[in-house]
Amino acid sequence: MAASTSSAPTPGASHRRILLASLVGTSVEFYDFYIYATAASLVFGPLFFPAGDPSAQLLAAYASLAVAFFARPVGAWAFGHYGDRIGRKSTLVVSLMLMGGSTLAIAFLPTYAQAGYLAPVLLCLLRFGQGFGLGGEWGGAALLAVENAPPGWRGRYGMVPQLGAPVGFIAANGLFLLLGLMMSAEDFVAWGWRIPFVLSIVLVGLGLWVRLKIAETPAFAQVLEEGPPPSVPMGELLSDHWRAALGGTAGAIACFAVYYIATAFALGYATTRLGIARPTILSMQLGAILFMAAGIVLSGIWTDRRDARHVLTRGCVFAVIAGFVLAPGLGSGSPPLMFASLAVALFAMGFVYGPLGAWLPGLFPARVRYTGVSLAFNMAGIIGGGLTPVAAETLARYGGLSLVGGYLAAMSLVSLVALMMMRPRTSM
Repeated sequence: MAASTSSAPTPGASHRRILLASLVGTSVEFYDFYIYATAASLVFGPLFFPAGDPSAQLLAAYASLAVAFFARPVGAWAFGHYGDRIGRKSTLVVSLMLMGGSTLAIAFLPTYAQAGYLAPVLLCLLRFGQGFGLGGEWGGAALLAVENAPPGWRGRYGMVPQLGAPVGFIAANGLFLLLGLMMSAEDFVAWGWRIPFVLSIVLVGLGLWVRLKIAETPAFAQVLEEGPPPSVPMGELLSDHWRAALGGTAGAIACFAVYYIATAFALGYATTRLGIARPTILSMQLGAILFMAAGIVLSGIWTDRRDARHVLTRGCVFAVIAGFVLAPGLGSGSPPLMFASLAVALFAMGFVYGPLGAWLPGLFPARVRYTGVSLAFNMAGIIGGGLTPVAAETLARYGGLSLVGGYLAAMSLVSLVALMMMRPRTSM
């Protein structure tokens, strides 16, 4: 049923602070994740892995990218446990500190030439730390927004954390673009790539400052009024709400697949296979990400007028189409066609990502909501994101871009089927 907004109150100053806290956190998340994905696509292969075939080094770098996705469900369990037991606010502060500390430490790692096999081991350990911290980040940020939303505003509040994706992407890619323009390729490989990891501390500091000033969400306060919180939230989730967890996981796969094919994979493919200059493809992606931001905003408004499931199903159909558009556009080597295909894919991404902040929390009761949302989102990250750059690079290497487009379409169909089978709870 459509959500009425005619009598909904306008968000006040305290709510704007809450929305800023949720936006800053997810912006840090995507900044940290994408500076790693960009560095993995551009320099981590030859810097941290044994010399050999450049394609094999790129695959190894993408494999290190996947480490964090396997750490995220572990973080979802840990942070979900405390988020459902002691509250959303304090849990989000700890997750942000762990995530930011791991990212900062990557800036000071030795390379393979300096430390041998210790270099990739340390890289993967810190990547695991990033993923562990991120396991509790998105779910908590989404709950911070939607559990404070006035009636009729859940879609728009829920899409605010999602805007952290384009904000973090623009900050990360824009910085890499500036570095590429301001320094030689040799200096960038030698030390320039470390600068974005050092600067992450600025965003983390801002996020902590905002989050320490907000209050706990009304939904969690009500849980405490009704009785003690669950002693083992994960046990209660898997016992009583496992169908929602499975459906939520499948429904979120498409957004990860679209994002990492149109960003990390496209960047690596364009620079290593097509010989496109790094500033050129980074500029294309910076322009295309604005279409994703537009899709997120439009989907949030549409969600409040209809419902999140309705918008997500339409977004998945759009993502299937984007999968078949991506191959001829990206493979053409023509900058206008490449940009158009990336813009279509990332616009579709807005519609399969924007409503998740309203849809996933609606699948779970408040008692286990932090755990349920975090687990579903991060398990989807393994399937749709962690393995996607490796799978896409392998498919492109042996079968061409048409198989990559088919892979994206298949992942989007999985989410579409799950969404058609799922029904949200009757109330938050």
